[in-house]
Amino acid sequence: MSGMERPIRVEVDGEVFDVAARRDHPGQYDYEWTSGRNSGYGFFSTSSDGRPSTMADHEEAIWNFLSQVDPRRATSSRTH
Repeated sequence: MSGMERPIRVEVDGEVFDVAARRDHPGQYDYEWTSGRNSGYGFFSTSSDGRPSTMADHEEAIWNFLSQVDPRRATSSRTH
């Protein structure tokens, strides 16, 4: 991951993601779903004002992603 900060590991609803900030792009993050079935699968997020994301922001982004992958999550209780 050149141009990326060292990733942090975040777990939401039993799923694990490595989250890495882009060095040259404040407020931009790559989320790699390390516990998912497909290697390298994940998503990208960015803040509109370039501010760094908090842990709560990362957890919310991951939960939203997981609820899109499995819509049943959106109707279940949220745990993180």
